[in-house]
Amino acid sequence: MFGNIIEKTLVSQLKKIKDSTFIALIAVFAAFNIVCDSFVGPPLPFSGVWYSWVFISEPITGIILGPLAGFFSNLIGVMIGHFIYFRDVYEFLFTLGAPIGAMMSALIFRGKWRIPLIYYAFLLGAFLATPVTWQLGDVAFWGMWDVFLAFGCLLIIVVVLTKWKNLWNVKSKANLLYILALSTFIGLEADVLFRIFVFVPCQTYQLFYGYGVQDLQAIWALGAVETSIKSALSAAITVMVGLPIISVVRKMRFSLSED
Repeated sequence: MFGNIIEKTLVSQLKKIKDSTFIALIAVFAAFNIVCDSFVGPPLPFSGVWYSWVFISEPITGIILGPLAGFFSNLIGVMIGHFIYFRDVYEFLFTLGAPIGAMMSALIFRGKWRIPLIYYAFLLGAFLATPVTWQLGDVAFWGMWDVFLAFGCLLIIVVVLTKWKNLWNVKSKANLLYILALSTFIGLEADVLFRIFVFVPCQTYQLFYGYGVQDLQAIWALGAVETSIKSALSAAITVMVGLPIISVVRKMRFSLSED
């Protein structure tokens, strides 16, 4: 009986230590997101979707912390970051795509496909059902080639893993490289898709900015280059830094396979 009391006490204390350490980890990543969101993004000839470096911190935050903790950590980061580096008041709405992207990266990394599939299908369906989309012509589709590619990758992953489930093994270092890259890419494009949903189906391109069809065509043409460059850069960085960070987190006895 005395042994059971000691065991329960130790388990309780270890749980408190683990919980406090995890809260500290959330705070660290929130600070990381604040820093990334407070600086102007890469010196491209146009800013596009991401005005800051948040596309670097966004996916790794979700992958390490998980869907919910990653969402809130990134949300805190971009909200504070947007006050430090103020764009305009409308950007506080569009930047909600960042915590959503962090959540989607986390879900993909953990092999939870249902929510990302529903998310992509619903938001792409809303975009295609919007009348102005068809007025944009071909640019509406090739201008979003990276978003459609991300959705295609997601569908292929789900189909392939029905036969070869071991391919998505986050405990294998060999598999972890492409898992990190795909989780980052699909999560970031989910962020882009949210911003597109707010911009076009929700009609904010007119309500907020007074844009017309020609303005949208120019934005779409530039976005086809900008978002793909930044997504590729983020995937490369996540793969490079993800392995050592995951190794450290696992040594702290946190599970990255569940949330």
